[in-house]
Amino acid sequence: MARLTTDQVKFNLGKIPGWRLTDDQIALTRTFSCSHFTDAIALVNRIAQYLEQDYHHAEIRILSGTVTVSLSSKEARGLTGKDFAIAQAINKMSGENR
Repeated sequence: MARLTTDQVKFNLGKIPGWRLTDDQIALTRTFSCSHFTDAIALVNRIAQYLEQDYHHAEIRILSGTVTVSLSSKEARGLTGKDFAIAQAINKMSGENR
């Protein structure tokens, strides 16, 4: 997939509530709050299973009851449409599609 232009990134960002661009604008990131550590682990497992099926990888950090996910397409050296589609899917998995 081709790297999105700045205008395409800004347009698509409005479609994925809760996500933001990293300072260097080459990745999307979002932190999810979970009630318990085990809920955080369960969310990470759902995300990992989805990403494994899609052959895409993400940077995932777990800290207590929070999960931070960062998405970027290394091959494109930035963001592609696939990153935004994955962000939408992760929002649905988390139950936070707002």
